[in-house]
Amino acid sequence: MAKKDKNQGQGNDLIENPEVLAEEITKFEQFLEKNKTATFGFVALLLIVVGGYFGYNYYIEGKNKVAQTEMFQAVYYFEADSLDLALDGDGNNLGLKDIISDYRGTAAANLANFYAGVAFLKKEDYVSSILYLEDFSSSDILVQAKAYALIGDAYMQQNDFQNAVSYYNKAASYKENKYFSPGYLMKAALAYEKLNDKQGALKCYEKIVNDFSDASEVNDAKKHKARLSAKAS
Repeated sequence: MAKKDKNQGQGNDLIENPEVLAEEITKFEQFLEKNKTATFGFVALLLIVVGGYFGYNYYIEGKNKVAQTEMFQAVYYFEADSLDLALDGDGNNLGLKDIISDYRGTAAANLANFYAGVAFLKKEDYVSSILYLEDFSSSDILVQAKAYALIGDAYMQQNDFQNAVSYYNKAASYKENKYFSPGYLMKAALAYEKLNDKQGALKCYEKIVNDFSDASEVNDAKKHKARLSAKAS
């Protein structure tokens, strides 16, 4: 008959043997008694962290609902092209800048950054436009790429073609797709050409032709590619 390993069945002893179970409970109680301050301090800290996390999320969710209601009039002014009222409010309703400062951390404030960035771009205040658009972030396939492209536009208007190229490329490569990426690549190519970087522009045109063959920009990309290739030769 095989000899039983002394460690074998130790877990079962805790279940099957009441004396062993009582001994283990006593040891645990002694540990808690010796380490009372540290143990209960840790538990209290854990409760504060967990409670704080859920409490903060609940607070932000409620704050976001209020912010969305407050932002309604500002968006209405934005869509009506009343940009100053959209940005600064009308005395009774908050403007986009108020939403951003008063409801920081909410989804509404984040979206207000996008609207404010576009409003400043329309007002030709390119520095402010860039600041607000850079504070906006989204996982949306359309809006985040659009924000990058608008930053590129703002840099283009300031003749800062290097930064324009950088943001147009970010827009083109963000969740790359045949619907929006080719248009951003065309913008990047133009910025490269402004920098006299023919190779950079050629790469953009070639990517459109090779990777997005059914995009509406393909014919223009082919023409510009041929033009630059002829110059290079």
